[in-house]
Amino acid sequence: MNLGKYKNIIFYISTIAFFSCLMYWFFAEGKTLEIGENITPVKSTGSTMWENFTDSFLTNLHHPLALLLAQIVTIILVAKLFGWVCIKLKQPSVIGEMIAGIVLGPSLFGLYFPELSAFIFPKESLPNLQFLSQIGLILFMYIVGMELDLSVLRKKAHDAVVISHASIIIPFALGVGLSYFIYKEFAPDGIQFSSFALFIAIAMSITAFPVLARIVQERNLHKTKIGTVVITCAAADDITAWCILAAVIAIVKAGSFSGSVFVILMAILYVFIMIKAVRPFLTKIAESQKGKGFISKGLVAIFFLVLIISSYATEVIGIHALFGAFMAGAIMPENIKFRNLFIEKVEDVALVLLLPLFFVFTGLRTQIGLLNDIHLWKIGGLIILTAVTGKFVGSALTAKFLKMSWKDSLTIGALMNTRGLTELIVLNIGYDLGVLGPELFALLVIMALFTTFMTGPCLDFINYVFKGKKSMVEDDEQEQNDAKYRVLLSFETAKAGSKLLRLADNFTRKMNGNKSVTAMTIAPVDELHAFDIENFEKEQFKNVIETSQELQLEVTTLFKASTDVESDLTNITNKGNYDLLLIMFGKSMYEGSLLGRLLGFTTKIINPEKLLNTVKGKGNIFNTSPFDDLTLQVLDKATIPVGVLVDKEFTAADKIFVPIFNLSDFHLLEYAKRLINNNNSQIIILDAAGQIRNNIEVKELIRSIEQVAPNHITLYNEKKIEKEFLNSQDLMLISSKSWKSLIDTKSLWLSDIPSTLIISNP
Repeated sequence: MNLGKYKNIIFYISTIAFFSCLMYWFFAEGKTLEIGENITPVKSTGSTMWENFTDSFLTNLHHPLALLLAQIVTIILVAKLFGWVCIKLKQPSVIGEMIAGIVLGPSLFGLYFPELSAFIFPKESLPNLQFLSQIGLILFMYIVGMELDLSVLRKKAHDAVVISHASIIIPFALGVGLSYFIYKEFAPDGIQFSSFALFIAIAMSITAFPVLARIVQERNLHKTKIGTVVITCAAADDITAWCILAAVIAIVKAGSFSGSVFVILMAILYVFIMIKAVRPFLTKIAESQKGKGFISKGLVAIFFLVLIISSYATEVIGIHALFGAFMAGAIMPENIKFRNLFIEKVEDVALVLLLPLFFVFTGLRTQIGLLNDIHLWKIGGLIILTAVTGKFVGSALTAKFLKMSWKDSLTIGALMNTRGLTELIVLNIGYDLGVLGPELFALLVIMALFTTFMTGPCLDFINYVFKGKKSMVEDDEQEQNDAKYRVLLSFETAKAGSKLLRLADNFTRKMNGNKSVTAMTIAPVDELHAFDIENFEKEQFKNVIETSQELQLEVTTLFKASTDVESDLTNITNKGNYDLLLIMFGKSMYEGSLLGRLLGFTTKIINPEKLLNTVKGKGNIFNTSPFDDLTLQVLDKATIPVGVLVDKEFTAADKIFVPIFNLSDFHLLEYAKRLINNNNSQIIILDAAGQIRNNIEVKELIRSIEQVAPNHITLYNEKKIEKEFLNSQDLMLISSKSWKSLIDTKSLWLSDIPSTLIISNP
């Protein structure tokens, strides 16, 4: 008997047995130590074990930590659901998250489900939610500060400063005028008119820079002059508005301007120290990390300390911690890669986990039920009219005065009227300071939602009215309409773009002027930052441009920022009059995971559309497709042929293997013929099902190819495919149906196949 193979089991059993006996001995001997001790026996409550368990379970449910965790889960799920709905409606996701906050508050959830609302959001738990949401806001304002490109601001501010300051002073003045008419009715007791008027004025003057920047990116305006102007305007507006807000907070807390002089002087000293002392220090230590491609934990700690100390300083001075967070982000080293690395460390936690808590906390404060009088809704209309007139009309008329076209002027006005999250931050500060009462707070929250929601429709209407001018994408499509064979390749990484371009060249090399190749990348707008978008686009297309020069292939590049990558990809594909779409095979982040299959996960957190289709009976929640979710959606919705490249270090398409499993695979011969004509490829066709020899039409097609290009196509009838044969091929062409069959049967080919192009005909 060989004991060696059992030694691990013997050791395991012996160890468990020995130490179990040892513990038993200690417990038995420990009982003797209780002699002479005044130990009170546990009294029986008369309750059953089940009753004891349920009492303990209910107590644990109401524990502050358990309650906070339940609130976070509820908030994130609802916020993401509403955010997804808004994306489908072509609105920024932040609008959905803002609406989710109101839905979970007393205006809806609390009104129709009061007991459940009281259980999840009891009043005693709100301080914990508030403080955690404040941490999220501090991190968010830090990111906003980092996203401001001060170098661009310095270079281009002279072009936009007039519009920017006009877009503040005009609504500010109108806000003061509005305050004059509503002060008696809405100002809380003890609040001076100056404090009330200043807060209403600043609420009218805010522009949400982060939301505006993402709308500009999504609509491909960032490359245009108007995009540059409006981003610069918004950045200057943001800095100016936060400085004004800091002064307003100081005045409100002091009760008068004279009483706030020392606070304002301390704030000026703080800004001076941050710019002249802290910023050079941070730049110097950031340079020590140059070229490393990562940030050390020690450096991360230093920057977080600067953020916390800056926020603490402004809170103590009396101008709010959020201004300190904004300032800490603004003075970060201007190196783009460094800022990107740091934003990536902060962004996901701040925006995904903590920021939705702020929306819901705002929603819990927003009592739309108080607006139960037609008079209050008329006041709400007046507030919206004042806000839109000040920002939209004021910015548009100023831009027109500077001799911009009406289209550009109105576009600037619509974008500058976007208030979003930044407005909610200001309103909550006013509520915390006691300047805004519950009714006025609710009206101003509605105004923030309305002015943010109207941005998209306004831009669409402006484009419709001035539709004589075509967009960049439309110009590209019109230019391509004259080409006879149009190939679109869509990629996520620069390396993938280069490989797809080589493949496209193999299909079109000898077509000269009768071809058009477009390389496109669509990036999620939430992963882009206004200061980095040009650099990101340049890096994405760098390999494609180099490869096109090497191949002497003229290529059109197309970049788009998107809130819905899948839909935009299929829309551009279907509307662009292309003949073939080439994409790279991707894998789901949770591929093979039961949790991922069950919840419909992709590379995003959750895919609500898949869940919705499952509920409606249009999809299978257990995805058995051989493709990832993005590829599957493209194949399902594209109206043109799609080629999906499974890359195994693809470099050339000289030797092509084409397995034919059934009659529906015969369309592959058209692509094989194209590769022969343009690349002189050697084609080997496998008659896997024995159907070619009995099909006269297909045999004639093969014969016609042989006549044009003798010795370039071979019919292979072997039933067994050797590993050496597969390794000798450069590329395999296969239909999507046959690919699925290979996956389902766990074919032995899969471990040895060369790079594979899966072609799906609509």
